[in-house]
Amino acid sequence: MLKRKIYSKLIEWKNSRRTECLVIKGARQVGKTYLVREFGRAEYESFIEINFHMQGSLKVIFEGDKSADEIYKRMTANIPGIKFIKGKTLIFLDEIQKCSDARTALKFLAEDGRYDVIASGSLLGLAYGKDDDDEVKEVESVPVGYEKQLMMYSLDFEEFLWAYGYDSDTIEYLKEFYISKEKIPAEINTKFNSILQEYLVVGGMPEVVADFVKNKHFGRVQEIQDKILASYADDISQHAKGTEKVKVRKCYDSIPRQLAKENKKFKYSEVESKATSRKFGDSIQWLCDANMVHICYNVVTPYLPLNAYEKERDFKLYMNDTGLLLALFGFATKQALLNGTLKGYAKGGIYENFVAETLVKNGYTLHYYKPDDNSELEFIIEKDGEVVPIEVKAGNTATKSLNLFVEKYAPSVAYKLISGNIGESTPKITLPHYLTMFI
Repeated sequence: MLKRKIYSKLIEWKNSRRTECLVIKGARQVGKTYLVREFGRAEYESFIEINFHMQGSLKVIFEGDKSADEIYKRMTANIPGIKFIKGKTLIFLDEIQKCSDARTALKFLAEDGRYDVIASGSLLGLAYGKDDDDEVKEVESVPVGYEKQLMMYSLDFEEFLWAYGYDSDTIEYLKEFYISKEKIPAEINTKFNSILQEYLVVGGMPEVVADFVKNKHFGRVQEIQDKILASYADDISQHAKGTEKVKVRKCYDSIPRQLAKENKKFKYSEVESKATSRKFGDSIQWLCDANMVHICYNVVTPYLPLNAYEKERDFKLYMNDTGLLLALFGFATKQALLNGTLKGYAKGGIYENFVAETLVKNGYTLHYYKPDDNSELEFIIEKDGEVVPIEVKAGNTATKSLNLFVEKYAPSVAYKLISGNIGESTPKITLPHYLTMFI
Protein backbone atom coordinates (compact mmCIF):
# COMPACT_ATOMS: atom_id res chain seq x y z
CA MET A 1 0.00 0.00 0.00
CA LEU A 2 1.26 3.49 -0.83
CA LYS A 3 1.66 5.57 2.30
CA ARG A 4 -0.74 8.53 2.27
CA LYS A 5 -0.82 11.52 4.62
CA ILE A 6 -4.61 11.57 4.64
CA TYR A 7 -4.65 8.17 6.40
CA SER A 8 -3.72 9.93 9.65
CA LYS A 9 -6.76 12.18 9.25
CA LEU A 10 -8.96 9.10 8.99
CA ILE A 11 -7.42 7.82 12.22
CA GLU A 12 -8.09 11.19 13.89
CA TRP A 13 -11.71 11.07 12.74
CA LYS A 14 -12.12 7.51 14.00
CA ASN A 15 -10.69 8.35 17.42
CA SER A 16 -12.52 11.63 17.90
CA ARG A 17 -15.75 12.02 19.83
CA ARG A 18 -18.16 13.03 17.09
CA THR A 19 -21.60 12.80 15.53
CA GLU A 20 -20.38 13.10 11.94
CA CYS A 21 -19.99 10.83 8.96
CA LEU A 22 -16.85 11.36 6.90
CA VAL A 23 -17.20 12.46 3.26
CA ILE A 24 -14.07 12.16 1.09
CA LYS A 25 -14.07 14.22 -2.09
CA GLY A 26 -11.55 14.38 -4.89
CA ALA A 27 -10.92 13.82 -8.59
CA ARG A 28 -11.18 10.39 -10.13
CA GLN A 29 -8.18 8.05 -9.75
CA VAL A 30 -6.59 9.78 -6.74
CA GLY A 31 -7.04 6.66 -4.61
CA LYS A 32 -10.15 7.34 -2.51
CA THR A 33 -11.70 3.87 -2.79
CA TYR A 34 -8.43 2.01 -2.21
CA LEU A 35 -7.60 4.16 0.81
CA VAL A 36 -10.95 3.58 2.54
CA ARG A 37 -10.83 -0.16 1.86
CA GLU A 38 -7.39 -0.44 3.41
CA PHE A 39 -8.44 1.72 6.34
CA GLY A 40 -11.62 -0.27 6.92
CA ARG A 41 -9.91 -3.65 6.80
CA ALA A 42 -6.99 -2.57 9.00
CA GLU A 43 -8.79 -0.52 11.63
CA TYR A 44 -12.17 -2.29 12.05
CA GLU A 45 -13.38 -5.79 12.82
CA SER A 46 -16.20 -5.47 10.28
CA PHE A 47 -16.11 -3.61 6.95
CA ILE A 48 -19.18 -3.16 4.72
CA GLU A 49 -18.86 -1.57 1.28
CA ILE A 50 -21.61 -0.40 -1.07
CA ASN A 51 -20.61 1.04 -4.44
CA PHE A 52 -23.63 2.79 -5.97
CA HIS A 53 -22.04 2.75 -9.43
CA MET A 54 -21.40 -1.00 -9.43
CA GLN A 55 -24.32 -2.02 -7.19
CA GLY A 56 -27.17 0.25 -8.21
CA SER A 57 -29.74 -2.26 -6.97
CA LEU A 58 -28.62 -1.55 -3.39
CA LYS A 59 -30.10 1.95 -3.56
CA VAL A 60 -33.28 0.29 -2.29
CA ILE A 61 -31.65 0.17 1.15
CA PHE A 62 -32.03 3.93 1.48
CA GLU A 63 -35.51 4.35 0.02
CA GLY A 64 -38.47 5.10 2.26
CA ASP A 65 -37.99 5.23 6.03
CA LYS A 66 -34.50 6.61 6.70
CA SER A 67 -34.20 5.76 10.37
CA ALA A 68 -30.93 4.02 11.20
CA ASP A 69 -32.76 0.91 12.41
CA GLU A 70 -34.63 0.52 9.12
CA ILE A 71 -31.53 1.17 7.00
CA TYR A 72 -29.45 -1.39 8.87
CA LYS A 73 -32.28 -3.89 8.69
CA ARG A 74 -32.54 -3.45 4.91
CA MET A 75 -28.77 -3.88 4.64
CA THR A 76 -29.01 -7.32 6.22
CA ALA A 77 -31.83 -8.20 3.80
CA ASN A 78 -29.86 -7.14 0.70
CA ILE A 79 -26.23 -7.93 1.55
CA PRO A 80 -25.73 -11.57 2.61
CA GLY A 81 -23.37 -12.34 5.46
CA ILE A 82 -22.73 -8.82 6.74
CA LYS A 83 -21.89 -8.38 10.40
CA PHE A 84 -22.51 -5.36 12.62
CA ILE A 85 -20.31 -4.80 15.69
CA LYS A 86 -21.08 -1.69 17.68
CA GLY A 87 -18.15 0.71 17.56
CA LYS A 88 -16.10 -1.67 15.41
CA THR A 89 -17.91 -1.60 12.06
CA LEU A 90 -17.14 0.75 9.16
CA ILE A 91 -19.76 1.26 6.43
CA PHE A 92 -18.35 2.65 3.18
CA LEU A 93 -20.78 4.28 0.73
CA ASP A 94 -18.82 4.78 -2.49
CA GLU A 95 -19.95 6.95 -5.44
CA ILE A 96 -22.63 8.34 -3.13
CA GLN A 97 -23.52 11.08 -5.62
CA LYS A 98 -25.48 8.39 -7.48
CA CYS A 99 -27.78 7.84 -4.48
CA SER A 100 -29.22 11.08 -3.11
CA ASP A 101 -31.27 9.13 -0.54
CA ALA A 102 -28.04 7.77 0.94
CA ARG A 103 -26.59 11.29 1.20
CA THR A 104 -29.73 12.43 3.04
CA ALA A 105 -29.51 9.38 5.33
CA LEU A 106 -26.04 10.37 6.58
CA LYS A 107 -27.71 12.63 9.14
CA PHE A 108 -29.64 9.77 10.71
CA LEU A 109 -26.69 7.38 10.62
CA ALA A 110 -24.50 10.01 12.28
CA GLU A 111 -27.08 10.68 14.97
CA ASP A 112 -27.40 6.95 15.63
CA GLY A 113 -23.65 6.58 16.08
CA ARG A 114 -23.46 2.81 16.47
CA TYR A 115 -21.27 2.34 13.41
CA ASP A 116 -18.82 4.56 11.56
CA VAL A 117 -19.74 5.71 8.05
CA ILE A 118 -17.52 7.03 5.27
CA ALA A 119 -18.94 8.26 1.98
CA SER A 120 -16.98 9.09 -1.14
CA GLY A 121 -17.49 10.26 -4.71
CA SER A 122 -15.46 11.55 -7.65
CA LEU A 123 -17.85 14.28 -8.76
CA LEU A 124 -19.37 15.38 -5.46
CA GLY A 125 -18.21 18.93 -6.11
CA LEU A 126 -20.57 19.39 -9.05
CA ALA A 127 -23.52 21.60 -8.19
CA TYR A 128 -26.94 20.06 -8.63
CA GLY A 129 -28.10 20.53 -12.21
CA LYS A 130 -24.53 20.51 -13.57
CA ASP A 131 -24.37 16.69 -13.80
CA ASP A 132 -25.96 15.05 -16.82
CA ASP A 133 -26.00 11.59 -15.21
CA ASP A 134 -29.64 10.50 -14.88
CA GLU A 135 -28.75 8.68 -11.66
CA VAL A 136 -27.64 11.87 -9.94
CA LYS A 137 -30.68 13.38 -8.25
CA GLU A 138 -31.05 16.43 -6.06
CA VAL A 139 -30.38 15.66 -2.41
CA GLU A 140 -33.60 16.08 -0.46
CA SER A 141 -31.78 17.36 2.60
CA VAL A 142 -28.01 17.93 2.71
CA PRO A 143 -26.82 16.67 6.12
CA VAL A 144 -25.18 19.94 7.20
CA GLY A 145 -23.48 19.47 10.55
CA TYR A 146 -23.54 15.70 10.24
CA GLU A 147 -20.72 15.21 7.76
CA LYS A 148 -17.03 16.11 7.92
CA GLN A 149 -15.53 16.67 4.48
CA LEU A 150 -11.97 15.84 3.42
CA MET A 151 -10.44 16.64 0.06
CA MET A 152 -8.07 14.03 -1.34
CA TYR A 153 -5.47 14.69 -4.03
CA SER A 154 -2.91 12.64 -5.90
CA LEU A 155 0.41 11.95 -4.15
CA ASP A 156 2.51 15.00 -3.36
CA PHE A 157 6.29 14.98 -3.71
CA GLU A 158 6.86 13.87 -0.12
CA GLU A 159 4.51 10.90 -0.59
CA PHE A 160 6.32 10.14 -3.86
CA LEU A 161 9.60 10.01 -1.92
CA TRP A 162 8.00 7.57 0.54
CA ALA A 163 6.92 5.38 -2.38
CA TYR A 164 10.44 5.64 -3.77
CA GLY A 165 11.76 4.15 -0.55
CA TYR A 166 12.90 7.20 1.39
CA ASP A 167 11.92 7.25 5.06
CA SER A 168 10.85 10.04 7.40
CA ASP A 169 14.45 10.56 8.54
CA THR A 170 15.43 11.56 5.00
CA ILE A 171 12.51 13.99 4.79
CA GLU A 172 13.48 15.53 8.13
CA TYR A 173 17.08 15.80 6.92
CA LEU A 174 15.92 17.85 3.92
CA LYS A 175 13.62 19.93 6.12
CA GLU A 176 16.56 20.93 8.30
CA PHE A 177 18.08 22.72 5.28
CA TYR A 178 14.76 24.45 4.61
CA ILE A 179 14.73 25.70 8.21
CA SER A 180 18.40 26.59 8.56
CA LYS A 181 18.73 28.03 5.03
CA GLU A 182 22.13 26.38 4.73
CA LYS A 183 23.18 25.14 1.31
CA ILE A 184 22.41 21.51 0.57
CA PRO A 185 25.48 19.39 -0.32
CA ALA A 186 25.76 19.48 -4.11
CA GLU A 187 25.50 15.72 -4.61
CA ILE A 188 22.32 15.50 -2.52
CA ASN A 189 20.77 18.53 -4.20
CA THR A 190 21.48 17.09 -7.63
CA LYS A 191 19.93 13.77 -6.65
CA PHE A 192 16.68 15.26 -5.38
CA ASN A 193 16.40 17.65 -8.29
CA SER A 194 16.66 14.56 -10.50
CA ILE A 195 13.97 12.73 -8.50
CA LEU A 196 11.76 15.80 -8.80
CA GLN A 197 12.10 15.64 -12.59
CA GLU A 198 10.90 12.05 -12.42
CA TYR A 199 7.98 13.14 -10.25
CA LEU A 200 7.04 15.82 -12.78
CA VAL A 201 6.87 13.13 -15.46
CA VAL A 202 5.22 10.42 -13.37
CA GLY A 203 2.92 12.65 -11.35
CA GLY A 204 1.09 11.52 -8.26
CA MET A 205 -1.76 9.35 -9.48
CA PRO A 206 -1.49 6.24 -7.26
CA GLU A 207 -1.78 3.66 -10.03
CA VAL A 208 0.97 5.39 -12.01
CA VAL A 209 3.27 5.79 -9.00
CA ALA A 210 2.80 2.19 -7.84
CA ASP A 211 3.66 0.85 -11.29
CA PHE A 212 6.65 3.18 -11.71
CA VAL A 213 8.33 2.34 -8.39
CA LYS A 214 7.96 -1.33 -9.29
CA ASN A 215 8.96 -1.29 -12.96
CA LYS A 216 10.82 2.03 -13.49
CA HIS A 217 9.33 2.14 -17.00
CA PHE A 218 8.35 5.51 -18.44
CA GLY A 219 6.53 3.89 -21.34
CA ARG A 220 4.18 2.15 -18.90
CA VAL A 221 3.74 5.48 -17.11
CA GLN A 222 2.47 7.08 -20.32
CA GLU A 223 0.08 4.19 -20.98
CA ILE A 224 -1.51 4.41 -17.53
CA GLN A 225 -1.72 8.20 -17.72
CA ASP A 226 -3.42 7.94 -21.12
CA LYS A 227 -5.96 5.61 -19.55
CA ILE A 228 -6.64 8.10 -16.75
CA LEU A 229 -6.99 10.95 -19.21
CA ALA A 230 -9.45 8.83 -21.20
CA SER A 231 -11.49 8.32 -18.02
CA TYR A 232 -11.52 12.10 -17.51
CA ALA A 233 -12.75 12.54 -21.07
CA ASP A 234 -15.47 9.96 -20.38
CA ASP A 235 -16.49 11.88 -17.25
CA ILE A 236 -16.87 15.04 -19.29
CA SER A 237 -18.93 13.31 -21.97
CA GLN A 238 -21.14 11.55 -19.42
CA HIS A 239 -21.57 14.22 -16.77
CA ALA A 240 -21.32 17.67 -18.40
CA LYS A 241 -24.73 18.98 -19.43
CA GLY A 242 -25.78 19.19 -23.07
CA THR A 243 -23.65 21.57 -25.11
CA GLU A 244 -21.29 21.99 -22.17
CA LYS A 245 -19.74 18.61 -23.04
CA VAL A 246 -17.85 20.03 -26.01
CA LYS A 247 -17.04 23.33 -24.30
CA VAL A 248 -15.67 21.70 -21.15
CA ARG A 249 -13.48 19.41 -23.24
CA LYS A 250 -12.17 22.34 -25.29
CA CYS A 251 -11.26 24.27 -22.14
CA TYR A 252 -9.49 21.28 -20.63
CA ASP A 253 -7.58 20.51 -23.82
CA SER A 254 -6.40 24.12 -24.04
CA ILE A 255 -4.61 24.09 -20.68
CA PRO A 256 -1.35 22.51 -21.94
CA ARG A 257 -1.26 25.02 -24.81
CA GLN A 258 -1.80 27.92 -22.42
CA LEU A 259 0.90 26.75 -20.02
CA ALA A 260 3.33 26.35 -22.92
CA LYS A 261 3.03 30.06 -23.75
CA GLU A 262 3.87 33.22 -21.85
CA ASN A 263 0.22 33.89 -21.14
CA LYS A 264 -0.45 36.30 -18.29
CA LYS A 265 -3.89 34.79 -17.76
CA PHE A 266 -6.22 32.15 -19.17
CA LYS A 267 -7.19 33.20 -22.69
CA TYR A 268 -10.52 32.11 -24.09
CA SER A 269 -9.11 32.78 -27.57
CA GLU A 270 -6.83 29.77 -27.01
CA VAL A 271 -9.96 27.67 -26.52
CA GLU A 272 -11.75 28.94 -29.59
CA SER A 273 -11.31 31.89 -31.90
CA LYS A 274 -13.19 34.97 -30.62
CA ALA A 275 -14.44 33.03 -27.60
CA THR A 276 -15.58 34.89 -24.46
CA SER A 277 -16.19 34.19 -20.78
CA ARG A 278 -19.91 34.38 -21.48
CA LYS A 279 -19.63 31.25 -23.62
CA PHE A 280 -17.05 29.28 -21.62
CA GLY A 281 -17.38 30.56 -18.05
CA ASP A 282 -19.65 27.70 -16.94
CA SER A 283 -17.22 25.21 -18.48
CA ILE A 284 -14.35 26.56 -16.38
CA GLN A 285 -16.50 26.27 -13.27
CA TRP A 286 -17.41 22.66 -14.17
CA LEU A 287 -13.72 21.70 -14.37
CA CYS A 288 -13.00 23.35 -11.02
CA ASP A 289 -15.99 21.67 -9.35
CA ALA A 290 -14.90 18.30 -10.76
CA ASN A 291 -11.44 18.89 -9.20
CA MET A 292 -9.76 18.36 -12.56
CA VAL A 293 -8.07 21.77 -12.46
CA HIS A 294 -6.89 24.35 -9.93
CA ILE A 295 -7.86 27.98 -10.52
CA CYS A 296 -5.53 30.84 -9.63
CA TYR A 297 -6.96 34.39 -9.55
CA ASN A 298 -5.07 37.61 -10.11
CA VAL A 299 -4.87 39.95 -7.13
CA VAL A 300 -3.67 43.50 -7.81
CA THR A 301 -3.90 44.60 -4.15
CA PRO A 302 -1.86 42.14 -2.05
CA TYR A 303 -3.60 42.57 1.29
CA LEU A 304 -5.53 40.19 3.50
CA PRO A 305 -7.93 38.65 2.73
CA LEU A 306 -6.70 38.01 -0.79
CA ASN A 307 -10.07 36.73 -2.00
CA ALA A 308 -11.52 40.21 -1.38
CA TYR A 309 -9.24 41.62 -4.08
CA GLU A 310 -9.60 38.94 -6.76
CA LYS A 311 -10.11 39.98 -10.37
CA GLU A 312 -12.57 37.31 -11.45
CA ARG A 313 -11.87 37.79 -15.15
CA ASP A 314 -8.11 37.38 -14.70
CA PHE A 315 -7.14 33.84 -13.77
CA LYS A 316 -4.91 30.94 -14.69
CA LEU A 317 -5.74 27.24 -14.75
CA TYR A 318 -3.40 24.48 -13.67
CA MET A 319 -3.81 20.72 -14.05
CA ASN A 320 -4.62 18.79 -10.88
CA ASP A 321 -1.62 16.51 -11.53
CA THR A 322 1.59 17.62 -13.24
CA GLY A 323 2.19 14.10 -14.55
CA LEU A 324 -1.07 14.31 -16.51
CA LEU A 325 0.06 17.66 -17.91
CA LEU A 326 3.29 16.05 -19.15
CA ALA A 327 1.28 13.15 -20.58
CA LEU A 328 -0.72 15.65 -22.64
CA PHE A 329 2.49 17.36 -23.77
CA GLY A 330 3.68 13.98 -25.03
CA PHE A 331 6.59 11.57 -24.60
CA ALA A 332 9.13 13.75 -26.43
CA THR A 333 8.60 16.56 -23.92
CA LYS A 334 9.02 14.10 -21.05
CA GLN A 335 12.25 12.85 -22.62
CA ALA A 336 13.60 16.39 -22.99
CA LEU A 337 12.72 17.27 -19.40
CA LEU A 338 14.42 14.16 -18.04
CA ASN A 339 17.49 14.74 -20.21
CA GLY A 340 17.75 18.41 -19.24
CA THR A 341 17.31 19.65 -22.83
CA LEU A 342 13.81 21.15 -22.57
CA LYS A 343 13.70 24.86 -23.44
CA GLY A 344 11.07 27.52 -23.93
CA TYR A 345 7.98 28.61 -22.01
CA ALA A 346 6.64 25.06 -21.61
CA LYS A 347 9.40 24.31 -19.11
CA GLY A 348 8.37 27.26 -16.99
CA GLY A 349 4.72 26.21 -17.24
CA ILE A 350 5.57 22.72 -15.99
CA TYR A 351 7.34 24.03 -12.88
CA GLU A 352 4.53 26.52 -12.28
CA ASN A 353 2.03 23.69 -12.40
CA PHE A 354 4.09 21.69 -9.91
CA VAL A 355 4.25 24.60 -7.48
CA ALA A 356 0.53 25.33 -7.88
CA GLU A 357 -0.32 21.67 -7.25
CA THR A 358 1.97 21.53 -4.20
CA LEU A 359 0.55 24.71 -2.66
CA VAL A 360 -3.00 23.40 -3.04
CA LYS A 361 -2.03 20.09 -1.43
CA ASN A 362 -0.45 22.08 1.42
CA GLY A 363 -3.79 23.79 2.02
CA TYR A 364 -3.28 27.15 0.28
CA THR A 365 -5.70 28.97 -2.01
CA LEU A 366 -4.02 30.04 -5.25
CA HIS A 367 -3.54 33.66 -6.28
CA TYR A 368 -1.03 35.44 -8.48
CA TYR A 369 0.03 39.09 -8.52
CA LYS A 370 0.01 41.12 -11.71
CA PRO A 371 -0.74 44.79 -11.04
CA ASP A 372 0.45 46.01 -14.46
CA ASP A 373 2.24 44.92 -17.62
CA ASN A 374 5.67 45.32 -16.03
CA SER A 375 5.35 43.06 -13.01
CA GLU A 376 4.07 39.54 -12.30
CA LEU A 377 4.55 37.06 -9.48
CA GLU A 378 3.45 33.52 -10.15
CA PHE A 379 1.91 33.11 -6.69
CA ILE A 380 1.06 34.99 -3.52
CA ILE A 381 -0.28 33.10 -0.52
CA GLU A 382 -1.70 33.80 2.92
CA LYS A 383 0.80 32.40 5.41
CA ASP A 384 1.22 33.09 9.12
CA GLY A 385 -1.04 36.13 9.03
CA GLU A 386 0.55 37.91 6.08
CA VAL A 387 0.81 37.86 2.30
CA VAL A 388 3.88 35.94 1.08
CA PRO A 389 5.12 36.29 -2.53
CA ILE A 390 6.51 33.35 -4.52
CA GLU A 391 8.39 33.63 -7.79
CA VAL A 392 9.00 30.47 -9.82
CA LYS A 393 11.93 30.14 -12.18
CA ALA A 394 12.64 27.12 -14.36
CA GLY A 395 16.33 28.02 -14.07
CA ASN A 396 17.91 30.69 -11.87
CA THR A 397 17.37 34.07 -13.53
CA ALA A 398 16.80 37.55 -12.08
CA THR A 399 13.76 38.29 -9.92
CA LYS A 400 12.74 41.80 -10.92
CA SER A 401 9.08 41.36 -9.97
CA LEU A 402 9.91 39.82 -6.60
CA ASN A 403 12.36 42.64 -5.84
CA LEU A 404 9.70 45.27 -6.63
CA PHE A 405 7.19 43.51 -4.40
CA VAL A 406 9.64 43.31 -1.50
CA GLU A 407 10.57 46.98 -1.89
CA LYS A 408 6.94 48.12 -1.94
CA TYR A 409 5.27 45.82 0.61
CA ALA A 410 8.17 44.68 2.85
CA PRO A 411 7.02 41.10 3.53
CA SER A 412 8.89 39.26 6.28
CA VAL A 413 9.67 36.47 3.81
CA ALA A 414 9.66 36.11 0.01
CA TYR A 415 10.41 32.89 -1.88
CA LYS A 416 12.27 32.35 -5.11
CA LEU A 417 11.97 28.77 -6.37
CA ILE A 418 14.67 27.58 -8.74
CA SER A 419 16.42 24.46 -10.04
CA GLY A 420 19.54 25.36 -8.05
CA ASN A 421 20.43 25.45 -4.36
CA ILE A 422 19.38 27.36 -1.23
CA GLY A 423 20.31 30.98 -0.75
CA GLU A 424 19.18 33.82 1.53
CA SER A 425 19.18 37.59 1.19
CA THR A 426 16.66 38.69 3.82
CA PRO A 427 13.74 38.67 3.29
CA LYS A 428 14.30 36.74 0.05
CA ILE A 429 14.85 33.01 0.38
CA THR A 430 15.91 30.97 -2.63
CA LEU A 431 14.88 27.31 -2.58
CA PRO A 432 15.18 24.39 -4.99
CA HIS A 433 11.75 23.52 -6.38
CA TYR A 434 11.46 20.28 -4.45
CA LEU A 435 11.55 22.11 -1.09
CA THR A 436 8.21 23.71 -1.97
CA MET A 437 6.76 20.75 -0.05
CA PHE A 438 7.75 22.48 3.22
CA ILE A 439 6.22 25.90 2.51
